[in-house]
Amino acid sequence: MKTNVNIKKLNKNAVIPTYGSESAAGADLYACLDNDVTIAPGETVFINTGLSMEIPEGYAGLVYARSGLSCKQGLAPANKVGVIDPDYRGEIMVALYNHSNEAKTVASGDRIAQLVITPFITAAFTEVSSLKETIRGDGGFGSTGSK
Repeated sequence: MKTNVNIKKLNKNAVIPTYGSESAAGADLYACLDNDVTIAPGETVFINTGLSMEIPEGYAGLVYARSGLSCKQGLAPANKVGVIDPDYRGEIMVALYNHSNEAKTVASGDRIAQLVITPFITAAFTEVSSLKETIRGDGGFGSTGSK
């Protein structure tokens, strides 16, 4: 199933997101920079994509790490998963955090993250005096076992 997402280039050098394969869930986001950016170990830097999007109502854009970049280079979104709301029209930025022990350089055109467009549900929160009982109850972290 394909959903149309309108994209506006804010920079003539911006690259429209691309899918690595026909069945890929995430589309690659590309850096759009005037100069290379070096990210020191333990540092977070906002990387421009040069794009803004019109994500349809009822959908969100989720920005995830690219597995190769995060596992092999140590660069991943600082907030783990970025959320682009359907009413946001500003530039898509990726806050890249350097998890490695050495400085890493990002150049314009580098694939920096992946974008998944997904439907979401807006909840109507209702305050109640009690909740339905479950077997787990209020058991928190690790309460269902460690393996």
